[in-house]
Amino acid sequence: MQSQSTSGNTQWTIIKVVQWATSYFKTHDIESPRATAEILLAHVLKCERIDLYLNHDQPLVADELSRFKTLIKRRINREPVAYIIGVKEFWSMDLAVTRDVLIPRPETECLVEAALDFLSENSGSQSKRILDVGTGSGAIILALASQKPGHLYFASDLFPKAVELARKNAERHNLLGYTHFFVGDWFSALNPVKSGFDMIVSNPPYHRPGSGRINPDAQRAVARHEIKASLLDVLQTTRRMLRMAGRFVTIFTAERTTDILSQMRIEQIEPKMIRMIHSQRDTEARLILIEGLKGGRPGLKVGPPLVVYDTHGAYTKAVQQMFEL
Repeated sequence: MQSQSTSGNTQWTIIKVVQWATSYFKTHDIESPRATAEILLAHVLKCERIDLYLNHDQPLVADELSRFKTLIKRRINREPVAYIIGVKEFWSMDLAVTRDVLIPRPETECLVEAALDFLSENSGSQSKRILDVGTGSGAIILALASQKPGHLYFASDLFPKAVELARKNAERHNLLGYTHFFVGDWFSALNPVKSGFDMIVSNPPYHRPGSGRINPDAQRAVARHEIKASLLDVLQTTRRMLRMAGRFVTIFTAERTTDILSQMRIEQIEPKMIRMIHSQRDTEARLILIEGLKGGRPGLKVGPPLVVYDTHGAYTKAVQQMFEL
């Protein structure tokens, strides 16, 4: 792609640039090539994606083309789009993301949906206390606070920069008055005697130490591997911090389903619902949504599988309906 020529050659209009970039991404096996091209170009032009079509015949100037090509190169090098543009949409909120946090995944929105169901079922006059452990960008706790602001929300993370970013996202969406953030690992900054919680939500590390490739970035390694806290640590502390009949909602790797369900029972957090999560309909489940009840009676409900993407790479109707809650 060359800059616009003054010799009468075809101009690089918005639509032509999108078409070229889409084709280029396809040849490099970039996921969702059209959407990626549109998101990056909208970022360069400081506009919404819909504006690209409203102004499809607008030519790009040399500086815009140059900046767009720079972003294309970063994506070809497999840098995630969210890190390139510094923003990721989650639960219809634009959240700032940096390399100090993991990128919120669409699968996590089903955790939010399950947590909201619990809050709706218990919508009495008394406020509930909800804790999000390993909050990262604040995606889960801010989604909950935006939908059910009448409760007390707390969120922790081991890394100060992550907590700082989550707090900025709360301020960005006018939710800072509803959420309390602190630095700490698995509730170490809280008094377990005075601070019981009605619900704990978390997306804990999935991988055992020594399994798979450990990310050289220490923060990502801790988020993905049981380095600072094992599954046993997570569940034992959850049991201590939950009030009786308190709810535990988590997403975990599907290949360790038996590990987490059996350990939950040992810690008296009775599994009450599980739901397998598939990236696409013809793929194996990679994740599992689990809800547990402290001191609950045996009785497990298996929910319908959740398929996140359709064959075109767009959200399925099931995922879209989550945004309508």
